[in-house]
Amino acid sequence: MMARSAWTVFTKELRDALRDRRTLFMVFLSSVAIGPLVLVLISTLVSELEKRADARELVAVGMDKAPTLRNYLLRQTYTLQVAPPDYEKQLKDNKLGDPVLVVPPDFEADLARGEVPVVQVITSSANQRAQGGAGRIMHLVDGFNREQATLRLAVRGVGPVAMEVVEVNELDLANPATRAAQLTGMLPFFVLMAVMYGALNAALDTTAGERERGSLEPLLMNPASRLALVIGKWGAVAAVGMLIAVLSSLSFLPGQWLLKSESLAAMFQYGMSEASAFLALLAPLAGALSALLMAIAIRCKSFKEAQANATVVVLGMSMLPMMMLFNQEGEKPWHLWVPGLAQSTLMGRVLKGEPMGAMDLVLPAAACGVLAFVCLLYVSRQFSKAAVR
Repeated sequence: MMARSAWTVFTKELRDALRDRRTLFMVFLSSVAIGPLVLVLISTLVSELEKRADARELVAVGMDKAPTLRNYLLRQTYTLQVAPPDYEKQLKDNKLGDPVLVVPPDFEADLARGEVPVVQVITSSANQRAQGGAGRIMHLVDGFNREQATLRLAVRGVGPVAMEVVEVNELDLANPATRAAQLTGMLPFFVLMAVMYGALNAALDTTAGERERGSLEPLLMNPASRLALVIGKWGAVAAVGMLIAVLSSLSFLPGQWLLKSESLAAMFQYGMSEASAFLALLAPLAGALSALLMAIAIRCKSFKEAQANATVVVLGMSMLPMMMLFNQEGEKPWHLWVPGLAQSTLMGRVLKGEPMGAMDLVLPAAACGVLAFVCLLYVSRQFSKAAVR
């Protein structure tokens, strides 16, 4: 009997949630468009950086006073451009996207006397485009230094091997998926927030909304148990949240077709197995968030009051995944016990192509299950109180 009552409430609440087509359309549109939009923005950024690297352009001042350095840069297939007169102001205003190499007038004379000329790389840390190219110029100047040192040793009959006491070989242990995840690591955040906003309106409307409209009291007069009512309402809210999760996770599949960067498209591996892993991680979270939002909203007398109180949950969910950006020491065992943070961590592993054990899935699901149970029990008790009438 309780299962039949819960199913009846579930179908009724789900039908009501899908009836508000305008709100539902906006939520669905945001969840479907967020994947391709984020991928397009990331690929556009990467493509622009790749174009700037392939262009091999260098902006300089006083390069006509340093023919030796100029010859070296041209042999490195770089195109030299004269910096504008107000390059410092343009760098500060983010109008100039390249750092400027400033060569002193006596560069060639100091080089001929065996002295060390001083060149400057002018950039601005607030200008991300220029700051990103500063390392490239520093690497070029270091290469010029090594070439000049090698020529001076060769003139004196000393082999260039004398300068290399230690040979260093760099080995990158990260696989292509891990390198791609450094750029696409924000995708789990958008998926989590899509699930949050998908369950938010349904959870508030089925509790505080019905209480404000006066339709909750007639529902409580039915012979169905309070637990059946709560389970039916919670199931409808969780179903809406999972529907948004499905759309958000699957939206990355066609979103890959829009990638402009060939290198990013080759590294970013996202198929049905990754989408299935996302959904397996998001299902317990959708249930826990739905129960938590219902527990918050049932205390409120109006829909607006419930929205104000639910802001705390939205803020907390948006801050938890951000912890991964500030955490430089890697994952901690307690991360898997925090709903939201656990899903963000494990979805990051999926994007990196790292394996997950059974306990990696059980612990977050258990934490979400405990949270959902406590919240649903609280909602059921609130339904039983006379103040809800």
